[in-house]
Amino acid sequence: MSHPNGGVRPLPGQHFLDLELADQYANARLLSELVGGDPVMLQFYRGFWCPKEQAFFRMLVRLQDEAEVAYTRFVSVSVDPPETEAAFRAGLGARWTFLSDTERRYVDQLGLLETTDTLHRPYAPTVFTLYPDLTIHAAYNGYWFWGRPTAEELRQDFREITRRTRPDWEVPRS
Repeated sequence: MSHPNGGVRPLPGQHFLDLELADQYANARLLSELVGGDPVMLQFYRGFWCPKEQAFFRMLVRLQDEAEVAYTRFVSVSVDPPETEAAFRAGLGARWTFLSDTERRYVDQLGLLETTDTLHRPYAPTVFTLYPDLTIHAAYNGYWFWGRPTAEELRQDFREITRRTRPDWEVPRS
């Protein structure tokens, strides 16, 4: 889908851009390195200040134990500076990587500008589930809260991605 700013929102089946951004500690990180060969939930969010984001993050924090034991990664991206992300992450009890795009390097390119907030110019709330090679499995438009994936939808996406990418999905027979 094309956007007025010229960016094109990534769609399922397409390869996602290998973002390079600072993490919550201001270290440069590549998305492909963070994925590390596992399925990933890539979340773009408005900022720590949004109550809808806070509610969604609480659900993700409850899901993180399952994701970790299932070899699944979470990555969250906003325009908040690394120190703000670090504080938000710690306050939530989140253990996954938060990426900071304070320069808004990718917001237009990805067609993810939140056009109703002209003051902060944040990312539009969007969640992608990705295969380990960064191919998009599903995209969720979270502008309205109910457009965001539920924990069960994320589980189903990760089950499908894992089934398709793990050669040992079926128990080996001797």
